[in-house]
Amino acid sequence: MNIYKTMLAVLFVGGLTITLSACEQQGPLEEAGEEIDDSVEDTGDAIEDKTDG
Repeated sequence: MNIYKTMLAVLFVGGLTITLSACEQQGPLEEAGEEIDDSVEDTGDAIEDKTDG
C-alpha cells in the first residue's frame, strides 16, 4: 500500500513540475489574450467608477 502512495506522490510532483515549467514562456496569442483581459478589466473599472459617482 505504501508503494502506491509513494508512486502517486512522485507522479503528482512530476506533473506539477512539468506544468509549471511549461508556463514560463508565453506565446504571442497568450500575450494578446492578457492584453485583451487587461483592457476589458480597465473598461469595467472605468464604467464602475462612472456609475458610482
